[in-house]
Parts: sequence; structure tokens; C-alpha cells
Amino acid sequence: MILRPLRSLSLPVVTLLALSAGGLARPAAAQDDISADGAAAEPQAGTVSTTRSTFSPEDFARFAPRSALDMARQVPGFAIRSGDGARGLGQADTNVLINGRRISGKSNGPVEALQRIPLEDVVRLELVDGASLDIGGLSGQVLNVVTKSTGRITGQFRAAPQFRTRGTPAQLFDGRIGIAGGGGKTEWNLALANDSNRRGDQGQERVLDASGQLIETRDEKSNFNSDLINLSGSFTRAADNGNIFNLAGQVEGLIFSETERSAQINLISPLERDRLFRRTEDSRSFELGLDYQFAFGPGQLKLIGFYGLSDSPETANVLTEFGDGRAPTGSRFIRDTRSGESIARGEYTLPALGGNLVAAVEGARNFLSIEADLAVRDSAGVLQPTPLPGASERVDEDRVDGGLTYSRALAVNLQLQVSAGTEFSQISQSGAFGLSRQFWRPKGFVSLDWKAGKGINVAGRIERVVGQLEFGDFLARVDLDQDREDGSNGELVPPQSWMSELELSLELGKLGKVNLRGFCEDISDIVDQIPLAGGGQAVGNIASAQRYGLNGDVTLLSDGLGWKGTRFDMRFALQDSAVRDPLLASLRELSGNERINLRGNLRHDFADKVWAAGSMFDWMDFAPMVRLDEVSRRSQTFGFASLFIENKDVAGLTMRGSIGNLLDRRNKFDRTVFADRAAGLANFSETRRRSFGQIVTLEIEGSF
Repeated sequence: MILRPLRSLSLPVVTLLALSAGGLARPAAAQDDISADGAAAEPQAGTVSTTRSTFSPEDFARFAPRSALDMARQVPGFAIRSGDGARGLGQADTNVLINGRRISGKSNGPVEALQRIPLEDVVRLELVDGASLDIGGLSGQVLNVVTKSTGRITGQFRAAPQFRTRGTPAQLFDGRIGIAGGGGKTEWNLALANDSNRRGDQGQERVLDASGQLIETRDEKSNFNSDLINLSGSFTRAADNGNIFNLAGQVEGLIFSETERSAQINLISPLERDRLFRRTEDSRSFELGLDYQFAFGPGQLKLIGFYGLSDSPETANVLTEFGDGRAPTGSRFIRDTRSGESIARGEYTLPALGGNLVAAVEGARNFLSIEADLAVRDSAGVLQPTPLPGASERVDEDRVDGGLTYSRALAVNLQLQVSAGTEFSQISQSGAFGLSRQFWRPKGFVSLDWKAGKGINVAGRIERVVGQLEFGDFLARVDLDQDREDGSNGELVPPQSWMSELELSLELGKLGKVNLRGFCEDISDIVDQIPLAGGGQAVGNIASAQRYGLNGDVTLLSDGLGWKGTRFDMRFALQDSAVRDPLLASLRELSGNERINLRGNLRHDFADKVWAAGSMFDWMDFAPMVRLDEVSRRSQTFGFASLFIENKDVAGLTMRGSIGNLLDRRNKFDRTVFADRAAGLANFSETRRRSFGQIVTLEIEGSF
């Protein structure tokens, strides 16, 4: 595997590398500002800033941006991190701020928030040192978007109809419309969007017996149709006395359907079968987040509240009909999932010990309630109710955590942030398999940001992380499509880990920028598939695991090579992992671990400043999914490539046409189901190859 040599880097070694940045520090000048086209701006004389680079809207004019998101995506060497579902509102898990403040809400992430901010309201974009901020959880480069309302109402819209050449309905209603306004002290925005998706593929699946003999062929076709309709908005007011009020919310609805048709021929005893699998979901969700910051004593007090609810009813059916007229077989699984989260948090920031101290306390209550029914067709083909113990239950969590975060400059070019805290949680599960348990979990981090030289920044971080459980993993469930069943496991506990990170950022002037991040994670109680004491399997905990890798964002500009207008962006992530299999006791990769994620974009803006053209390429590779009785792997043939051409002024609109999947990438799925995996005895195996043709998209963007 690509990263096998990284296994020789133990956690203490990576920790030492992260901390050594401070010990090797040498005096350095303040970082020059670099534009999106590589132009340098002089820093103000006599100042030392934690700002690495500053960009104005004019720096992005060549890209014809309509929103803050359009500009953020063009910042050299930077990629938006949308968050990984961190617990509560405590530690920041994104790398984007608006006016120096975290984005309110949870589903209301940086992409959604930036997309609602029109170009006219953006003053500048700043790349700053995360450890210099009074916000726990940030290190390395962080993007701060500075905005100010123009005082008038502006709007933007986007439509992106899409067509596929093979077996998929046209995608006609993907788009969004947004408006924004405000005044000297207020800013507000509102957006209505539909994230529409029409996907599908078709091809043949081959089934082999334990000896590798072909026993069945299946001609299959699948379609996945979804419309995610979202109404979201935010409101901010800054009072004359410096108090700040933020409000953000959204209402969302999902309409989803999945259909797979399979014409099957058994070659052992020739028999034709028609199998139909269908799954539908109709979900609704709501969330509201607000915060209020005001002067209190020697510091600033910030009060934060969040409330979210969702309801997701879904139905799955599988029906197999036989060519000889015998009774059909199949099953139906109905599940209604309701969940909610309520959070109250307080943060008090004050100057202390030559820096800033933040004291925070947070309380949260979460619940998940599932009602499920399983029915299986009998010998006459009639659906009959079938018990599924542990599938209809409720899980509740009450949690309180608190901590202190301290930030200060150790030198003009070295920033320190330290945090320490603990959390208490009680998790309760109803029903016959339910338990009520309590946990104390310490957490905290140390991070350093070092300006090692002109255009060179190094950031190191060591953190004790408490993971978030998916409450649905506690309960029993079935997968009718792949004929899988998981039992209920009330013993599931939250994972914990030691995370070490080292980030290197290099400004290349007119040639671009490089940002590299290496990490090593030592995990306790990793969540994976385990055997149950009474038989069967479920989601559970394995004692320990490791994950490590290297991520990078690279921007290369042609300006420094003598011609203007060409830009190449590459983002890559290489990961490896190790866990001891609970059945075989041998080392393997984490189930489904993302090994490779590679994305490249090439763009050229022509001298007329109206036309642009370019291409995109991506490729991903994943480790196998491992269960007690099977090993499966989803993958693709190498690479997805596309070409585009863009006109930035078609009667004031930006229009882009693209064609994707030029390399005719195909979806692959391979699975071996074992009679006894410990003994290596296979029952059967499946090999699937499906194609989905080329994708033609027309994007239209405008402002009003």
C-alpha cells in the first residue's frame, strides 16, 4: 500500500515533529499578501500580523464570481473543510469564519453560508493562523471572510440542467436563488435551493460458486433520483455598543427513490428470474441556531443555542418473480427515524497571562427514535410479519462538557493555543437490549502556528478527541438489497483518539502555493463490525486502530512562467490504516477506509477576459468493507475526466457547458460471501461492472 512506510512513524515521533516547529523558530518578516493571480501586496510598516494572505474581490475577477463561495473556492492552496460531524458546538470542525466568527448552526455549514453571501457584500478574504484565534479547534490556515452590507437588496441565481447518454432521466430542476440585504449595522440573506440528482448505471453481474465456477448471470439497471429542497437564511446585527446577534436556520425536505431491476439466469438449473429492488425516502428536517455576544465584566460573554429536528420515513421492497410461475419471494422493510438535538453553550473570553482565555460550558440532549417493521413472503408469496428484535427502540444522550482554551503569541512569529476539558455523558437505550451507561471523557489539544520565513508557515497540533456515535448503530437493521442483517448492540461506546497533525504551507509568489498536511491518529474503541455473544453480528467496538496519511492542496499559476491566464489546482489525500480483525485476529485496513482521493482542475482564462476553458479529473479508491461473513469492495475503473467551456458575459450571465466521463469510467462491485470466513470457506462471490455513459451539463449563473 502507498503509505506502508508511515507505519514506522509512531505517535510520539509525529508528536515530536509537531512540537519541534516552535523549538526551531527563527526571526521572520511578516508574511507578504498574495493575490489569487500571484501578485504580492506590501504589509503595513511596523506591524506584525497573524494574517498570512489577504485577497480582495478584484483578485478573483477573472473567475466571474457571484458569491463569497465562488471566491473562497479560488483561494490558492486552500480547500474548504465542511466538518466531520463533531460533537455539539464545542470545537470548530471547519476552516472558514465569517467576520472572525464561527458559522452558526450545524447543517448550515461553510458552503451553504458562503453561497448566500453576494459578491457585493464581500470586503476581503483573509488566510489567518488558526492558533492565533480565540476559537478552540482551529489550527493551520483558516479563511476569514470579511463582509459588509451595501445597504441594498441584491440577488443571485443558478440553474444547472444535466443530461446523461445512458439510461438516466434528465436532471432539469437543479438550482438555487438567493437574496441579501441589510444596512450599516445589519446583514441578512435568504436562499431557496434544490440539490437535484438523477443518476444510474447498467451492466452485468456474474455469480460464481465456491470453486469459481460461473453459476448465474444478471443483467441489471439502477436509477437513483433525489431532490433535496432547502430554504435557509441568516441574520446578523451589530449594535453601537459592540454587542453582536447572529441567527441562522433552515428547513429541508428530501424526496428520494432508488430502483434496481435485474434479469437473472441460473445456469445450473436454467431458470429465469426478474428481481426488482426499490427504496424510497421522504424526510423533513429543521434547525435553528443563534448566538449573542456582549461585554461582561473584563471580557466578552457569548451565549449560543441550537435546536434541530428531523423525521425520515423510508420503505424498502425486494420482489423476485420466476419464469416458471411459482410464487414470488421477497421482503419489505419499513422504518421511520426521528431524531432531535438541543444545545445550550456559553463562552467567556477575557485577556489573561499575556494572551486570551476562553472558558466554555455546554449542555446537550440528543435522541433517536426508530419504529421498524419487517415482512417476508411465505411459500404462497404473501407478506407475513417477521420479528426483528431490537429494531424499534429509542436512544437518548444527555451530555455536559466544559473546558478552558488559552491563546497567546510566544514570539512575533509563533502562536500558541492550549485547551483542556472534560465531558460527561449518559447514553440510554430502551427495549430488551437497552442499557443506561455513563462516561467521563477527557479532551484537549496543543497547537502551534509558526511563520518560519517569508512565505513559509508551519502548524503543529496534538489533540485528544472524543468521537460521535451514530445512534442508529445501536439498533437492529436489515439491508434487503444485499441480504444483510445486523443485531442490536447496547454495549456500543464512543471512540476516542490521539490525533497528531503537521501542516506546511509554502507561498510560491507568482507560481502559486502548496499546502501539505500529514496526520497520525491512534484510535481507541474504533467502531466496526463485531460478533455478538448470542450469535450474529452488529456494529460494535474494536479495542484499537491506527489511521495516518498525507493531504495536499496545490495551486500552480502560469504567470511566473511568462504567460498569463492558466491555473492548475490539485487536491490529494493518501491514507492508510490498521486494525486487528475481531474474527481472524490478523491486521487489516479499516473497513471502507478511503485510500486515495485525487482531484485536479486545469483552467485557462483567455486574454479577452470573457472566455475560459478547462478540464477536471478525479479518482478515488477505498479499502474493502469487511463483515463477519463477507468481504466486499466498491470501486471504479481509473479516473473521471471532463472538459468545459465558459462565457462570463452572455447578456450579463455566466454560462458554462461541460461534458463529463470522457474516459468512460465504470462502477465496480465485488463481494465474497463466506460459509465460514475464519476457515476461508466461500459460499459464493459476485462481480459487477456497470457503465453510465457521458454527462452533459449546462450551468447558468446571474445576479440581480
